[in-house]
Amino acid sequence: MKELTIVHTIQELQELLNGHRRQGLTVGYVPTMGFLHEGHLSLVEQARQHNDLVVMSIFVNPAQFGPGEDFEAYPRDAQRDAGLAAEAGVDILFMPSAEEMYPQEGGIRILPGAQAAELCGASRPGHFDGVLKVVLKLFNIVDPDRSYFGMKDAQQLAIIETFVRDFNLRTAIVRVPTVREQDGLAKSSRNVHLTELERMEAPAIQRALQKGALLVAEGAKVKDIEQQVADAIVKNSSGSIDYVSLLAYPALTRDIDNTNEVIIACAVKFSKTRLIDNIIIPLKG
Repeated sequence: MKELTIVHTIQELQELLNGHRRQGLTVGYVPTMGFLHEGHLSLVEQARQHNDLVVMSIFVNPAQFGPGEDFEAYPRDAQRDAGLAAEAGVDILFMPSAEEMYPQEGGIRILPGAQAAELCGASRPGHFDGVLKVVLKLFNIVDPDRSYFGMKDAQQLAIIETFVRDFNLRTAIVRVPTVREQDGLAKSSRNVHLTELERMEAPAIQRALQKGALLVAEGAKVKDIEQQVADAIVKNSSGSIDYVSLLAYPALTRDIDNTNEVIIACAVKFSKTRLIDNIIIPLKG
């Protein structure tokens, strides 16, 4: 196991990284909100392959949680996370406080574009403002050569890719496939909030999305695909549908005739948590 260095302040982190950069080392970065699982560790594995140094951050970002959302309930276990990060080969673990990240508020906002009005953004106004706020800060603090994001949060990934492209940020974004349980449920820190029955039902989400992918291949109409996916989830689980949407990817528009890929994405509310999942389907080639 590699020795893990844990830092809590921006100054500590940047001093460490400046020393490594003087040696010509490349930096791979894995941003997380902690309570690590195999999905996060797959990001580390990819980062290890491509870079000399791997930095992970753990920060539950208050700016992306709206009123009544699960900021306080979001699972946290710093000691466990540090052990998993060390085992996975993380070199530097950055664990700042909210006061360290947001010492003062100047009122400047970053507003995402039309991509943020779809999917999760439709019912979570301001969420992606907060995501881009913290992502820009973290990219500026770490200044990574490559940054690794999982495909489970596909809307977030699409918005961050657009942000990096449009604002000429230096880091390259690397997509990493969703890691799943054996029964198909996407790994998520929020899965711990499922009851025993809900955990048994939750794989119905991915099965419904797979059914949707078959309907896309058969040339079914968009509304019919969305309805059949939603019906399958409702029939096979106690979850309630927040949304099921078929969109062009990564543009996240309804114009699916002029794209190479589409996404079927959904959010499903259970008693104590809300799960998201998606499937991306190539249309050409």
